[in-house]
Amino acid sequence: MLTAEEPWMILVQPVYVTHLQDNKENVYSEVPEIELPLQSPPPSSAVQQLDSLMTHLFNIQSKFPVSKDPPQESPTLHFAHSNNLNNMLGDLEQEMKNLGAAATSKGVCASCGKAIAGKMITVLGKTWHVEHFTCTHCGEEIGTQQFFERNGLAYCKRDYQDLFSPPCAYCAAPVLDKVLTAMDKTWHPEHFFCAHCGEVFGEEGFHERNGKPFCRKDFLNIFSPRCSRCNQPVLDNYFSALNAAWHPECFVCGDCSCTFSQGSFFELNGHPYCELDYHRRQGSICHTCQKPIIGRCVSAMGSRFHPEHFVCAFCLKQLNQGIFQEQNDKPYCNACYGRLFV
Repeated sequence: MLTAEEPWMILVQPVYVTHLQDNKENVYSEVPEIELPLQSPPPSSAVQQLDSLMTHLFNIQSKFPVSKDPPQESPTLHFAHSNNLNNMLGDLEQEMKNLGAAATSKGVCASCGKAIAGKMITVLGKTWHVEHFTCTHCGEEIGTQQFFERNGLAYCKRDYQDLFSPPCAYCAAPVLDKVLTAMDKTWHPEHFFCAHCGEVFGEEGFHERNGKPFCRKDFLNIFSPRCSRCNQPVLDNYFSALNAAWHPECFVCGDCSCTFSQGSFFELNGHPYCELDYHRRQGSICHTCQKPIIGRCVSAMGSRFHPEHFVCAFCLKQLNQGIFQEQNDKPYCNACYGRLFV
């Protein structure tokens, strides 16, 4: 190919002449004729004929002897080499038009702004030279490879994922395909699991505590209040009493296990009791009727009595003066005691 680094190559500019004049001193090889079709090719083959003609042109140039030393610059060549090449291509294009093999421009490259005569790409509503369709971020050629679009710009797969794919809250890697959103974060589906047991969440969902997700089982076992009686997690309905939580079936009297149907109970050492067992533990049960003593009481013979129940064991007279005689753990008034035992 003709390049700006090889200035002597421009000497082959008159290669468009298909016949050389007879000259005995001519040192050039005979140039074969370029056979062109008589009829205009269909528009779809114009680019192919242009490529074929350019290849033939360069084959002709290779047959000319080229000196290893750069030739002296001709005084008539004072213009830039790029202009020479553009002029040559322009002359070639004009000659092809004259021969009926004109190539039609396919559009203007959105990157370099020049006409596209060869391969092209149409994406994002624009046309590009294949080599000019590059990643907006890294500048690498995308060509016909897969790319991603954002705000009208093209990105290669690697840069798009690094720049715009949300990071996984667990591994910090970009979430490329399926994304799971929970707790105001994004996750790979396989990375959203219980912080305690490591199981991926199912249909039951999850419970959140201190910024971490937990399955229902572990959440209840770890964070649910414990029943004050059985020490098991309280999951559903519960009673709150004595600064603790209780299963309904566990909130019963600490001695007889009866339920508190009236909604009232007596507390002793952090445990609930019914009225009878509370007074029994407190020693405030009437020795005679075995019922709780509320209010005034009589203490005698190591027991307590309702005042009306502390009576003579023989005549049943109330011993309200506190004067009595004891016999076989029974109280007697003085009169009955004298008649019975004196």
